[in-house]
Amino acid sequence: MQKKKISYKELGLVNSRELFSKAVSGGYAIPAYNFNNLEQMQAIIQACVETKSPVILQVSKGARSYANETLLRFLAQGAVA
Repeated sequence: MQKKKISYKELGLVNSRELFSKAVSGGYAIPAYNFNNLEQMQAIIQACVETKSPVILQVSKGARSYANETLLRFLAQGAVA
């Protein structure tokens, strides 16, 4: 059985090229944070929402090895929501 590849757009995420283009035009930086669990992700998202800041969420190789794709997909969807 072949797994369906999930598009970043299906998760509600944006292309980093667009993100960086806006940052360059606006003269600001975009932070990138690694997270390993739901609580860390929630803290990052809450801070970015409060400051109206864009953010790049990263998942380390170790976290990807530990968590399954389904969990990571739902974390991404939750972050967008």
